[in-house]
Parts: sequence; structure tokens; C-alpha cells
Amino acid sequence: MPLLVDMGWGGVVQLPATITWTDVSDYVNIAQGVTITRGAADEMSETQPGTATLTFDNSDGRFTPNNSASPYYPYVRRNAPIRIAVALTPTRSGSAPYLLESLGDDFDDNRVSTTLWPNNYGGASEVNGRMRLPVGVGVTSGFQTAREWTLTGSKLTARLVTLPGVNGSSSAVTSMWVNSTTSGTRLGWRYNAVTNQISAESQVGFSDATPFTYTYSPISHAWLRVRENGGTTVWEASGDGYTWTSLRATATPAWVGAASVAVEFAATRTGGTADYAEWDMVGATVKPRFYGVVNEWPVEWEGLTSTVQVSCTDLFKQLNKQPALRSMAAQETLATNPGPVVFYPLTEDSAATSVGDIAGTGAGSLAITQAGSGGSLTMASATGPAETGESYPAFAPSSATNGKYLAGDMGAAVEEVLTENWPIFEAWFQTTTTGRAIMGLASADFHDVHVLSIGASGGLQIEWTTDGNSTLTVEPLSGPTTFANGSWHHVVYDQYTGAVWADGVLIDSAIAVVYGYHQRILHVGGYRGTRLWNGSIAGVAMYGAVSSVGADIAAHYTAGTTGYSGETADDRIERLSRYAQIASVTVQGTVHDPIASQGPAGSTALSRMREVEGTESARLFASRSTYGLVYQSRGLRYNPAPSGEAFTVAYADLETRQSQLADDDQKLVNDVTGSRPGGATQRVTAPASVLAYGAYPQELSILKTSDNSVLDAAYWLVSRYADPAPELREVPVEAYTLNYSAVLDADISSYFSVTSMPSQAPASSMRVTIEGYTETIREKSHVIQFHTSATTTDSVWVLDDPVYSVLSSTTRLAY
Repeated sequence: MPLLVDMGWGGVVQLPATITWTDVSDYVNIAQGVTITRGAADEMSETQPGTATLTFDNSDGRFTPNNSASPYYPYVRRNAPIRIAVALTPTRSGSAPYLLESLGDDFDDNRVSTTLWPNNYGGASEVNGRMRLPVGVGVTSGFQTAREWTLTGSKLTARLVTLPGVNGSSSAVTSMWVNSTTSGTRLGWRYNAVTNQISAESQVGFSDATPFTYTYSPISHAWLRVRENGGTTVWEASGDGYTWTSLRATATPAWVGAASVAVEFAATRTGGTADYAEWDMVGATVKPRFYGVVNEWPVEWEGLTSTVQVSCTDLFKQLNKQPALRSMAAQETLATNPGPVVFYPLTEDSAATSVGDIAGTGAGSLAITQAGSGGSLTMASATGPAETGESYPAFAPSSATNGKYLAGDMGAAVEEVLTENWPIFEAWFQTTTTGRAIMGLASADFHDVHVLSIGASGGLQIEWTTDGNSTLTVEPLSGPTTFANGSWHHVVYDQYTGAVWADGVLIDSAIAVVYGYHQRILHVGGYRGTRLWNGSIAGVAMYGAVSSVGADIAAHYTAGTTGYSGETADDRIERLSRYAQIASVTVQGTVHDPIASQGPAGSTALSRMREVEGTESARLFASRSTYGLVYQSRGLRYNPAPSGEAFTVAYADLETRQSQLADDDQKLVNDVTGSRPGGATQRVTAPASVLAYGAYPQELSILKTSDNSVLDAAYWLVSRYADPAPELREVPVEAYTLNYSAVLDADISSYFSVTSMPSQAPASSMRVTIEGYTETIREKSHVIQFHTSATTTDSVWVLDDPVYSVLSSTTRLAY
């Protein structure tokens, strides 16, 4: 049961695909153990940030922050990425030929197993818990099994830990082979130090004419595997031993199934200086337990013995630190791929005299600029699009040439991007006056100019020059002529495709406007002191395009007008995750109701995700294998089948001498008042429960899109908790002595049964659902305290089902 603890020194936790991991498992105090918490105390509580606590041996100061002598310097610092896993090493059983997946060795005893590796040669040995192969000049070293294995329907896995160096040699290689009975006929992986390449090979006569070769990456190729299934052999690589990528697949050679095979790990070089290669974890199955960051590195001494006990937190630490979101319309702009070059949301307070860019490119601000005399420009005085919840500037000129507008130099960096790429304009606008300019982009000498405006007819138009002409060419656009109707509108002008979208609809796709260069001056609400805007403008953005993205940007119209009301819960979670810059979201379950708008600004991405979670009686938590979220719909828990149990455990095998069957009013709810934004306030009660126990009220404010859905949610809550059944809420197990792999696969919403309950229990077997757990991992011990709930709480009615259509027992309607 090797414990795997890897540190991502210098890495960024939210970019797992860019992290080079360093194995620090040997420095963990395994006797003290690693403790991990995950999930919630019960199904009515929110999941909490996952945590991990472990102690490192710091005898040589390697874990001391700012210690220049540390091999990890200067990356021993706060928020360093960490991942923790358990590797299960198989044990061979039965008789030959054995499945190759049962060939397992973690090399931790530092003694070569002559049972597994009877043909050990060339000075190969076990050192520091690894297979070590000397890479000497003209000498081949290796570990080799007897010919008593089969690859058919099986696999061979190993971790390549230490690479041989070139060291002045023309060839230095290490390899992992499945050998046939014919010398030189084999398949496997080969690393070549001279080319720094790994190759997936199927050799005949020690040669493969068409190997699949890749530049070696310690991020992607730390683990290597060959796997046979149904007549196909697949070569796979992994960065963590858990998530695999196929790099080659071929029809399985006939020799694989014709006779038993042997496994060989080998290394050699033709010249230069000798060194060694190391392999580890042969046959291991990796079970991730935690992924997050180290919060601090407190160095402690007992006498001269130094240790560092660290606490770690999963991605909820990052989520909890994030600021409140802007409106969904603004967040969609920021989350566009590629992102905006500049974005002026125009949401400054009423005292502001300039507006700033929030795209992060360092663009210059736009200042309130006087044209002629009179007029006003008042910040934060106009109500914005319906679902933004924000206020924007009101432009009130006294005439088309007397008033105020916004103007500024965005800077050289913006100029470079908009010159090397096709500019795309985006803005929201509102007016009752025609013949005015929304925004204008120009070079510093006004040689190249592009203006987006409303013509005298009320339609949109593009005005431009690329030769410094003060009289701009005007190109009226197709589409409506009602843009000066006092309503908010959204426009996207894409120079890459020569197209314009208004209010989410393509209105013109044949615009003959010449591309401009060196444009960096931006005017908003007028252009060069003329055609001053009368109304309001919001969300001005510019993008540099190398592909057609205008249609994607045009979809932002929905964000500002409806806040995506009606999109399903899973889509909303993925959208909010994108705002939080979380790329990985795993959605489990299929019941996803429509969700109301969350358009206005004011709360964090996590708070909004929690609103969706609460609305849907769902579960939201961090992945334990990568920087990502898991979202489970309530339907995932409906009517769990016996065949879906993660494992079973006899009561006598629980890791406790005292168990409790809870039967209290902790979860009792029999009077629910439910409401939704813009909808009715409604009440559902369970009269029999109220009469028997008294009223246990609860308020339910949720993001449903209909009053009926609120009633369904209220009924769902009352029907589950008006009279909760007795339940086991804590189930401690020694996972190491059970079906270890199955127990480690269990996670939040998995379920299992405790069997052979004492005679005083209401049933001989009680099935529970996992809500969270605390685990402690030590040498040959892995105690997990599961926090559980009664699985029957999530049973729903199924017509004519012998189990789930029993009157007054399992007639709870799903919703």
C-alpha cells in the first residue's frame, strides 16, 4: 500500500497539465499518518473545503522556505500544489499463466524478489524503494520475469522515475518489454536519452519499422502502460497513473495469445559515463485521495530533529478567495476565448471622471472629455440592461457638438494586438436620438479610423477611412432601423468576417470595410467632438481575432437580457465554473431543471453555484484527482440498486466498539415555505407530522423558473423529512482489511450496506449513502470514518415496481 505524495514545485495548481510533479513520499511521516477530510457531515449540510494534514521529515532542511540549499528552492512556498494518492500493488494468485495485471512490485523492501524476477542481471538492484538499472557502457542490466504471464485481456503498468543521461554516449536507453518466445519479438515502451524520446514499439527481430515516437514529457509520460483488450493492443501514458492517454493502438500480434510471455525492464548505453535508470510501481493501480495546495510550511524542532507539519486545502480555498462577480453580461465578455484586448464596463461610481479597462492588458483609461460647451456626462446614473443590475453613464449633450464623451489612448500594447489581428467591437447602447456615434477607433494620427454609429434612419452603420481623409466613408448596414427606440441594444462588429450582429442576430455579413492599422485611440459616446451620444452606453470591449468568434460574442446579448434564465442546472454550473476559471467540471446524474436568472452582479461564483446546488438538492464538491469540480444532480441518488453498491461491510468488521442508530429531530422538516425570484410564496406541510411532533418549519428560497417547480421542491423536502427513519450517521471502517480497491473507489453519493446488524437493529442490513469522510492513512492501515445518511431518503415512486410502488411506503414522487 504505497502512499504517493507529489509536490508541484513552481507549478500553478489550477493548471494541472503544466505541472511537473516531484515525488516526496519518502519524506512523509507515515507512522504519524496522513489525515484527509472531504464532503459534508450529512445530506442537509453544504460540502466543506477538503483538507489534508501530513508531516515531512525536514532533517536536511529541504522543506524550509527560503532555504537556498534545498533542492526545491525557491518553490517551498505557500499554495504549492500537492496531490496525494494510494497505489495498490496486486498479488499474484492462482496458477500460470497469470494475468500480467497481477504482476506487482513496489520495491519498498529494497530486496529483489527472486519469485517475481528470477532473471536479474547486470547489477540491477532495488535502492530507496525503486528498481535501479545501471546504465553502463556495453553492459545491459535488467529485471526479467519467468515466462509465466499473459497479456491477453490484461495490462502491464510502471512508473518511469529516473531517466538515464546522455553523458557523451551515442546511445543510452531504458525500456519495458513484454517478450514473446522468439528472441527480438516483443512489444513495449523504450526511452532514448540521446533524442529524449519515448517510443511505443512492436518489434520483430529487435526492430519496429514504424514506431510511434514522442518527445518525452515528465508531465505526460511519468507512467507507461501496455494494455490488451479484445484483439487490440494499446500503448498508454499518464501523468498521475490514474488518467491515461492512448498513444498507439494496433491489432494484437498473434504471439501474444499463443504462449506465455515474460516481462523485462532493461537499460544500456554504448559509451560515455555510466549512470542509472529507475522504475517503480510495477502493476500499481493509483487511487487519488486529494488534490490541492499547501497552506503553510511551519518548521518545527524537537531538539535538533526538524519536521514540517503542513495543512492543505482543495480548490475551494481558491474559490472562497475570489471576488464578487460582475454581471453575467460582463463575465461573458471576460470569459470569451480569446479574451478581450480591452474591456471598459463603464460601471464607475458617480464621482468618477474617467473609466478603466479590466481586461488586464494595462490599457489606458478613457477620460470624460468636453466638446464645445455645455452638456453633461454623469456616471452611474442610467439603469442598465435588464439583467445586469448595474448602473452606467448617462450622456446628455446640449447638441451633437456640445457635450461630453469618453476618450483616451489605449496604448502601444493594444495597438500591436489590433494591428496584428482583426478588431472586433462590442457594446451595449440605449438612445432616442439618431445620427450619433457609439464608439470610434483610430490611429494616433487619425490616418486609420473606424466608427460604429447610428445613422439618421435609425439603423447601424460603419464609418471609416484608411488614408487620413477627414470625410469618412459611410457604409449603412442591413437590418432594423429601430435602434433609437429608447431600449437597450447590443452590437458586435467583426472585421474578420465583415459581419455585424445586433441583439444576438446576424444583420449584415457582407461589409466591405478596409482593414486599419496602428489603431489605439478610442472614443466612446461620440467621435472627435461630434455626433455626441444622447443616452447611455455600457460594456465596451474590443477583441483581436484570428478566427470567426463574432457569433460567440453576439450571444452575450442573452446574458444581459435574460441572465440565461431557463438554462439547465448543469449548464449553469459549467458557466459559473468558467467564470471562476475552472476548466474541469464533471457532471453526474441526468436530472437537471431549468434555473432562474443570476444575471446581476454582486456575489461570488461559489455563492452562485451554491444557489444552484441548493435549488436542485444537488451536491457540489472538489475533485480529488485534479483541479476540478464535481456536480451531482439529485437524480443520481434515486432508487439505488443493490448491484450499484460500492462495497459491503459486516457490522462486526466496523472499526469501532460503539455504534449508534440515530433517531432524533435533527433532520425533521414538516412545514416548508417556498419562493422564487418574481414568483409566488407557497407553503407545503405534513399535517400528520405536525400533529405528532409539532411544527418544524423551513424557508426555501430557490432559483426555480415556475411556481409549480417551487411546490415540487417543497413537497420533495417535506416528503423526505417529515418523519425521518432511524439511520447510521457514522460508519468507521479499516479499509485496508476489506475490499480495499472498492472502498477507495467510494466517494460522495456512493452507497454501501452494513450487514449482519445486531438483533436489536430494525433490519439485519442497513444501506447508507456517503456524504463525506475523514480518513487516516498509515503503514498497512487506512481507517475511513464515513459520514452517512439513510439511502431510503432518496427513494422515489416507480409504477408497478415491487419495491418502489408500495403504498404509503415508497410513493414519494420524484421531481
